[in-house]
Amino acid sequence: MTAVPDAHGMGPVLVLLSAACFGSLAIFGKLAYDAGVSPDALLLVRFALAAAILGLILWARPRRRPRPARRDLATAVGLGAIGYAAQASLFFLALQRMDAAPLSLLLYTFPVMVTIAAVLLGRDRFSPLRAAALAAASAGTLLVLLGAGGGTFTPAGALLGFGSAIVYTAYILVSDRVVHRLDPVLLTTLVMTGAAGTLGLLAAARGGVDLSFRPVAWAWLACIAVVSTVVAALTFFAGLRRTGPSAAAILSTFEPVVTTALAALTLGESLTRLQLVGGVLVIASVVALQLRGYAAPPAAAPGEAVPDEAVRDEAVPDEAVPDEAVRDEAVRDEAVPDEAALRAR
Repeated sequence: MTAVPDAHGMGPVLVLLSAACFGSLAIFGKLAYDAGVSPDALLLVRFALAAAILGLILWARPRRRPRPARRDLATAVGLGAIGYAAQASLFFLALQRMDAAPLSLLLYTFPVMVTIAAVLLGRDRFSPLRAAALAAASAGTLLVLLGAGGGTFTPAGALLGFGSAIVYTAYILVSDRVVHRLDPVLLTTLVMTGAAGTLGLLAAARGGVDLSFRPVAWAWLACIAVVSTVVAALTFFAGLRRTGPSAAAILSTFEPVVTTALAALTLGESLTRLQLVGGVLVIASVVALQLRGYAAPPAAAPGEAVPDEAVRDEAVPDEAVPDEAVRDEAVRDEAVPDEAALRAR
């Protein structure tokens, strides 16, 4: 799927903001655990509260877009019910069998997998600059996580962790198809609703979850739902539609950098030189992607013509406002069809 033109360079900014919000999840999660919240309760409350907040936002907004196709709605719900829920479940199952640092190393193989898959599927084009950005981001992530120290590593945990990375890769690639046809708020609402539904069924099958934790825990759960879920997912989808899947995956490696920095600031954990070098490499990958418009223009799907730049810009509300001369020219030229209406998402 061809990425939306990003004349103002907001795509990387949105993905980096998403990574920063996702990066705060580990900090809020640790504080919630310290207040007596179990992993099952955290996951269920996180997605249920996020779905409720997004539902209110969606209800309060004026309805300006055409009714989406049922297939896209079902895909969005499936992204949460199957993709997001499965990825989170596999990650926490792996975490019970191995330490967080080696598990995170396995999870962050997903930028490489997303990039390779996107190129093979014809959604992105490879370039030396993109390859350099991917290498820098992967090496930086490795150094940041290795700097946190070693840990236990088991074959069962490794399989679950790698499975989590594979599921997240598929999640990003499927999201890239539907994010161009659904409004980001609607898409995020459906994803969170699907995830909450699956986790709610799992909790019911296990006899429910324990919500008898200290009142302060609800404050940390609210932070997780608002910052690390609602804002994080909304900005990721909004950025994904502008950058394409591989650039979004590479930029997401900023997440462990943020987590490490926040841990040093709020939890008193120290930063090692290895982690500082890793952070610099990740930031260098962001700069590399910015040098020439994400290193390579996104490829059109097989048999799909790349749409006219002006038409694509017009299809994105608030992206650009044409000057008077352009508007006058459009009025005079009656032979030009309203293609933006045909591309309404």
